[in-house]
Parts: sequence; structure tokens; C-alpha cells
Amino acid sequence: MKLTSKIVTSLALLSSVAFAQTLVTVNGTPITQEQVEKELMTATQGRFNQVPADKQIQFRKQVLEQLVAKTLVYGDAKKTGILKSKEYKDRYAEVIANVKKEIAIQVWQKREIDKIKISNKAMKDYYNKNKDEFNEKESVHARHILVKTEAEAKTIEKELKGLKGVALKTKFIELAKTKSTGPSGVKGGDLGYFSPGQMVPAFSKKAFSMKVETVSAPVKTQFGYHIIYLEDKKAKKTRSFKDVKSVIERRLKLEKAKTAMIAKMKQLRKNATIK
Repeated sequence: MKLTSKIVTSLALLSSVAFAQTLVTVNGTPITQEQVEKELMTATQGRFNQVPADKQIQFRKQVLEQLVAKTLVYGDAKKTGILKSKEYKDRYAEVIANVKKEIAIQVWQKREIDKIKISNKAMKDYYNKNKDEFNEKESVHARHILVKTEAEAKTIEKELKGLKGVALKTKFIELAKTKSTGPSGVKGGDLGYFSPGQMVPAFSKKAFSMKVETVSAPVKTQFGYHIIYLEDKKAKKTRSFKDVKSVIERRLKLEKAKTAMIAKMKQLRKNATIK
């Protein structure tokens, strides 16, 4: 099978393979779904589940193709002696030296920041003056099963009919893993929490109108037909001081650190020999 065909086939199977399943093998080197997921989370700063479903498919394909390309290039580099060349060794030594320096600087900065103390009063004053920063939108936690046709969706709806509580959730997750064509199928259709506007209109409208621990009738979107299970719902609220205290402390520390760092640098420059 050609590599391009294998990539397409692997992407189609993403919703049904185990998390660490090998998607493709490039000259004996496996590329797993775990690697793809890690790259996606890094690229989206941990918010990949909030990316629209059509974009998720596109991003997965791009990341898998990039990993294949990197594996091919690295393999050729080893084969052609790049790793034994003076140019490679010099560059490697340079990178290691830079990494050591950056790590030392980061540890130094952390220690300087950790020395700064913020009073409880200062944190409460900040919270009371900036409560708008800590407002959370209404959100829901939903799962879904995505299929191509209305007939398929109605068949799934019938399989779930009459179930409640744990039995309903368990069956829904089982069907999502075996029937759903969406990328979230491997996770039992789990989409995590999302706010209004983060999903396509028809899907979002239905999800926010549902009661917790219920399933919807088939919902049609440009991606197909969805059966939605509403796992949880959170009302709009302002996070408590206790919940955001650590965030405020970090923010105020960083503000104070700017002044402290300037003073520290003046001291270091004063004591240094700079020609």
C-alpha cells in the first residue's frame, strides 16, 4: 500500500483505534496516534477539543503528514552520515550549550520571582477591582455520535431509547466508539466543555437546550447527523476569590518582578566588568 493511501486510511480509523495505536510505519519507524495527539495539543495549547470538527480532521492530517516527513528526513540524514559530520556535531554542541544557558536563566528567574511575597489583602483588592476578568460563560459538557445518514442516526436513537442514568451513558459511549465517524469517537464521543458559539449553530443550540443526562433526537449539520448526550451544564458565574487566588498571586508577582528584575540587572551590571 502506498504511504499516501496509508495516511488516508489511518485518518479514517482514528475514531476506532487505541490511543497508542500505530497509524503508519515509515521504514520500520512507527508513528502512533499518541504522537499525533501530543502534537495537536501542543499546537493548540491544550485546546484541540475546542477546535471545530471539520478543522480537527484537517489538523490531524497535517500533523500526521508532518511527522511522516520528519521521520523520512531524519532517516535519510542518518543514512547519509549527517549525524557523524563535523557540521552536525558542531551544531549539536551549540544547541546543547544554548539549552543549558536557557534552563539556568529560567531557574534563576523562577527563584527571583519566588522571593517576591504578595499579601492576602493585595490579592483581595485586585479581585474586587477586576471581577470582570473572572467571569465564566455558560458552558455544557457533551458527547456526540456522528453518522452520515438520518436512518443511521434514528437506529442509534432507538438503541438508546428507554435507558437512563449510568446505563444510558455507558451505552452511548459504547455506540460512540463503534458507530461514530467523528474524531471524538475513540473517546466515547467526548467533546469536553464548550461555550455558546464554539460549535456549529444547530449543534450548539440543541446542546444548550437539553437537560443533563439526556440524549437528543438526530441533529443535522454540514458534517452529518448527530445524536447528543448532555453530560453536564454550568451556568454563567464569577469564579470565587479562592478559585483564582493562585492566578492573582502569580499575576501580581510578575508585575512586581519587572521592577525587581530591573533593579537586579542594575546591580549585576554595576558589579560586572563590561568592556
